[in-house]
Amino acid sequence: MRQIQSKTTLGKSTIGRIKKELDIDKENHKGGRPSKLSPGDKRSLIRQITTGRLDNAVEATHFINQTLSNTVTPQTVRNALKRDDFHSVVKRKRPLLKKAHRLERLKWARYHENWTVEDWKRILWSDETKINRIGSDGRTYTWKKKGEPLSDRTTTPTVKHGGGNNLMVWGCIGWNGVGVLTEVQGIMNGDQYCEILDGGVVESFEKLEMPENERMFQQDNDPKHASNKATKWFEDHNIDVMVWPAQSPDINPIEHLWMELKKALKKYPIAPKGVHELWDRVVVEWNEIQPETCQRLIESMPRRVQAVIRAKGGHTKY
Repeated sequence: MRQIQSKTTLGKSTIGRIKKELDIDKENHKGGRPSKLSPGDKRSLIRQITTGRLDNAVEATHFINQTLSNTVTPQTVRNALKRDDFHSVVKRKRPLLKKAHRLERLKWARYHENWTVEDWKRILWSDETKINRIGSDGRTYTWKKKGEPLSDRTTTPTVKHGGGNNLMVWGCIGWNGVGVLTEVQGIMNGDQYCEILDGGVVESFEKLEMPENERMFQQDNDPKHASNKATKWFEDHNIDVMVWPAQSPDINPIEHLWMELKKALKKYPIAPKGVHELWDRVVVEWNEIQPETCQRLIESMPRRVQAVIRAKGGHTKY
C-alpha cells in the first residue's frame, strides 16, 4: 500500500477500500474479543433450551461451565442466545396435560374433525370465571426509567385481606349472542350448580332461539358438573350434554369472551367500591357483547379442532 501511495496521489483509506473490494476471497474477521463459547458450546446450549432440559440463562451457565476450562457468566450465555434470536419471556400458564389427557383430547378432536360451523352453532357454551375488584392474578408489565421512583403508574394495587374483593360468575353463549349470566355465591357445589342450571340453561336456550331438537349443552369436567345431581337434572330436562375432554379450556370459545369482558372492565377509570358495584358493571358489559363477537369465536372451532390434531392432543395457541 505504501508503494501504491508513493506512485499515486491516492490516500491510504482509498487504497485500502479498493484493495478490499478486489480481494473478495479474503475472510473478513470482526474485531474485538473472541467469544468464550465455541460454536459447539452454543449448539449444546440451544439444544438443552429447546428440549426443555434448561429454562433460563443461570441454569444454562451452570450446565456449560461443567465442560469449560474458563467459566462464563450468565450474561455471556444471554448474549449468545440473543444472537441466535432467542429472547426471555414469562412462561404462559397452561393446564397440566398427562398422556391420558392428550389421548382423550386427540380422540375428541378426531371425532369432531368434520364438524362444520353449522354443527357448532347448535352448542350452548358455558363456563365460570373469577373477576377481581382490584388488580389481577397475573403479571402486568410497564416501562420504567432507571432510578424512577415507585408511583401509581409503575405499581399494581393489591389488598391484603381478600374478602369482598372478587366474585365468581357463571355464563353461557351461543351463536346468537350471550345467554344468562349468574353470580356464584360462595363455593359452588352440586346443589348450587343445579340452581344455576334451573335459572340459566333453559332460559338461555329460549333467549338465543336454539331449536329444542337440535341444541346441545357444553360444560367442562369439573366434579360438580359431573355430579349425580347435575346428571339427573340434565336427564330430567332432556338436554344432551356434549362429551368434553379434561384439561381443555383452549377448546372452549367462551374462555376468550371472559378475556374481552375483563378488558372492558379495566377501562373504568375508578375501581368499584365493592362487589355489588363490580357485579353491576359486569352485567352492563356482558349485555353489551354483540352476537358478532360470539359468532367470531364459535367460527374458530374447526381451527381449534385442527390445532389439537396437529399438536397430537397437546397444547394449542388458543
